[in-house]
Amino acid sequence: MTSGNARAELESCETAADVAEAVQRWLAAGVPAHWRDAAERGGPSAVREVRTPEDYRGWYPAFAATGLVVPQWPTPYGGLGWDRRLAKAAEQVLSRYHLPRLNPLGLNLVAPALFAHGTEDQRLRYLPPIVDNREVWCQLFSEPGAGSDLASLATRAVRAGDSWRITGQKVWTTWAHLADWGVLLARTDPDVPKRQGISYFLVDMRSPGIEVRPLRHIGGEVDFNEVFLDDVVVPDRQRVGDVHGGWAVARATLSGERQMVSGAGSGGVDRIGGSGAGRLLRLAQDRSAAGLPGGWDDPLVRDTLVRLWMEEQIRSWTNGRVREGLKAGLAPGPESSIGKVAGSELNQRIQAAAADLLGADATAWEGAQGSYAEHMPAEVRGMLRSRANTIEGGTSEVNRTILAERVLGLPKDPDPWEGRPWREVPRG
Repeated sequence: MTSGNARAELESCETAADVAEAVQRWLAAGVPAHWRDAAERGGPSAVREVRTPEDYRGWYPAFAATGLVVPQWPTPYGGLGWDRRLAKAAEQVLSRYHLPRLNPLGLNLVAPALFAHGTEDQRLRYLPPIVDNREVWCQLFSEPGAGSDLASLATRAVRAGDSWRITGQKVWTTWAHLADWGVLLARTDPDVPKRQGISYFLVDMRSPGIEVRPLRHIGGEVDFNEVFLDDVVVPDRQRVGDVHGGWAVARATLSGERQMVSGAGSGGVDRIGGSGAGRLLRLAQDRSAAGLPGGWDDPLVRDTLVRLWMEEQIRSWTNGRVREGLKAGLAPGPESSIGKVAGSELNQRIQAAAADLLGADATAWEGAQGSYAEHMPAEVRGMLRSRANTIEGGTSEVNRTILAERVLGLPKDPDPWEGRPWREVPRG
């Protein structure tokens, strides 16, 4: 069954049973047999043994062509136009085979902004290449002097006929070194209050004047980057929303980001064992089977893992409420900050527990001098990386303020510069 034939069959499905059968037929014909066998035999870890990331990226367009990557999106944008019930039926079958969605920043950050504020031409141009991973995206928001207070950003965009000329610096830009496109906030009017003079742009990362400088993590890998923009020309057709109205567009992206970093995979059901033999649970069991201390036989270890499992269930239910709102057509709102705060702090506890299970192996390991990162245990790398969770996607402090003001309705913090033009507000 080709992807085109599978798509036609999927589009004709009317019941959840029809969907489950059609998805299973496509899996049998469209997914390499050794991938399926590994998934059925040992889950995600077994799949990773037989499938490289390069293999998966090369095959991924066939997955996207079926519409199953984003089944609830309208068909012109790469989806199937399904309701939540049909999409859930498909995911119940797909989830067994470890077929993650690629281009998460495009799917979770860019798409919400385009759906809420983009033109039809913009949606038709940019959404399909996001779905099939032809064009990878990054987010050019944070700056050295505008992190937690993003609205104080100083990157400038000046109108030049049918284009804009953009100059400034962004930082902590995830995957900018891999991205084809970026969403960017720039100041277009410095003489009004800070949130009223910002515009939202779609920027080709190959444009002249863009320089990307990688920032290496403590674990050795590169995810974050500095990005410098020197008189970069961006056509006005790549502006999303009104001129000076970019803050409203950015809120759709920021809510999507909070939901993404607090969703499944950030907290780690698969690491705890909530839906099968998870990584953290398997680690504890493996240590007990090898006669090592700190394994599943230890009642204190079991107590820790069960507590984490319970927290993960509560977090996933909360995120589920947010997702149901999105599926019902509601824009992501401040309630996504609940999952962000809970998920980021929970993931830090989960990753710390994994490193604790290793005992002395988490403090020293075999490897040539100068190559500590290459031989670092995955659990240690995860623990080190998780320290950023409470900063990225909005700090926990900022998200708690959002919850207090916009969910609980508490009074806003006093701001002596409220309503003053941006150029008059001190910046650090």
